[in-house]
Amino acid sequence: SEKHGGGPAVPEKVVRFSFTIMSISVLLDEGNRQEVTIFTEPKPNSELSCKPLCLMFVDEADHESLTAVLAPMVAERNAMKESRLILSIAGLPRSFRFHFRGSGYDEKTVREFEGLEASGSTYVCTLCDSSRVEASKNMVLHSVTRSHEENLARYEIWRTNPFSESVEELRDRVKGVSTKPFIETHSTIDALHCEIGNATEFYKIFQDEIGEVYRKENPSREERRSWRAALDKELRHKLKLKPVMRM
Repeated sequence: SEKHGGGPAVPEKVVRFSFTIMSISVLLDEGNRQEVTIFTEPKPNSELSCKPLCLMFVDEADHESLTAVLAPMVAERNAMKESRLILSIAGLPRSFRFHFRGSGYDEKTVREFEGLEASGSTYVCTLCDSSRVEASKNMVLHSVTRSHEENLARYEIWRTNPFSESVEELRDRVKGVSTKPFIETHSTIDALHCEIGNATEFYKIFQDEIGEVYRKENPSREERRSWRAALDKELRHKLKLKPVMRM
């Protein structure tokens, strides 16, 4: 029942914040910026490669407590981004730079870190501005349009309401940003509406294939129900999957 990450077993209502060293590169020549990678984490998704940095007895939905506990870590990370670490290795000073990439968060945590409304929001996606209605109509064209900087700017608009708009107008302008974003995340392309759209579309296609719809001009509702029942049975018995979990 816990999020992945190495370290001790933790009870419910605890947030574990871990880090993984993904790769180390050496810059051969400052002039041409040629990089040689000398280390790459072979199992980046393994719990064993995640080193716990912080264990918090806090509900991840408690924005105030979460930001208070993680704020010092965020401040240190920002300081490390802007500076260099110089270590003496084999008698020679070596200069290190750090690049952080926040990933591996579930949707709830991304919404928390990026200041977005909870998962029941009209704005269904953490990567773009699609509403539920738009997402249900658009099965194909998706692009990443949200960014940490934009979320910060939208929060300022939400906080100050510079155009003196109503709550609904303001909410439409900021596209679901409601609290101050405090950690930049880099989500992978698994936007919720893409998954829902694809799952729904394939669910329909499989039903049509079972019923050989290309042979029928206008199948009745009862026929379609029988095709769906056949597909659900297949999902349950062959894939050991509840139909509602097909996504």
